[in-house]
Amino acid sequence: MAVDATKAYDDQNIFAKILRGEIPNRTVYEDDFALAFHDINPQAPTHVLVIPKGPYVCWDDFSAKADAAEIAGFVRAVGKVARDLGLVVPGYRLLANTGINGHQEVPHLHVHLFAGQPLGPMLVR
Repeated sequence: MAVDATKAYDDQNIFAKILRGEIPNRTVYEDDFALAFHDINPQAPTHVLVIPKGPYVCWDDFSAKADAAEIAGFVRAVGKVARDLGLVVPGYRLLANTGINGHQEVPHLHVHLFAGQPLGPMLVR
């Protein structure tokens, strides 16, 4: 079920529970601003989710409400994960879904990091 990105943050979403340690994950990276972990339903050989530690529904919410340190820390964390996993060459894809039309499924901002095979075109008409 897709998320309405205009709704208030739901602190019972699965990623909020992961951040609180209520649900285990396979952590790849963690710092003061972000947590990165393997997706439980991978869509590519490498499929990692990177989430900010703050309560942000989607990219729009994050970019409007997060302070500069949170934004910089999160963006740097995404890059660090890609570098640490050796994905820069031959390449990887980042995807952040927002809202119903973007097919966002969890109401907590998350960036999918896909790699490990040629990923093909982004959208097919």
